[in-house]
Amino acid sequence: QAQLVESGGGLVQAGGSLTLSCAASGRTFSNYAVAWFRQAPGKEREFVAVISNTGNSGYYANFVKGRFTISKDNAKKMVYLQMNTLKPEDTAVYYCAEGTGSYYAYEYNNWGQGTQVTVSS
Repeated sequence: QAQLVESGGGLVQAGGSLTLSCAASGRTFSNYAVAWFRQAPGKEREFVAVISNTGNSGYYANFVKGRFTISKDNAKKMVYLQMNTLKPEDTAVYYCAEGTGSYYAYEYNNWGQGTQVTVSS
């Protein structure tokens, strides 16, 4: 099973930007879709974005459309989440997960450890 490691989180003011990275090691990365989920304190883990195994197709939760962009570099075994126009409600731990491309967290069994994103108002 591939290991996933997220990085790039931090503290940013509302309206600012961050780019999260998800680095994979192990099995053939190009065979799998990769998704980003997030979990705020006291809330369920929720879908943010997913990108196809080839990196050609990305899909987004409605609340991030137009603000976030997901991308995949199979040669580098990396997935990125560019987050613009951040809002305080984007504050959460962000996780990447490798799998089938589902929007549902329970369908993924390979997760990174998460990276904290905090957006101040």
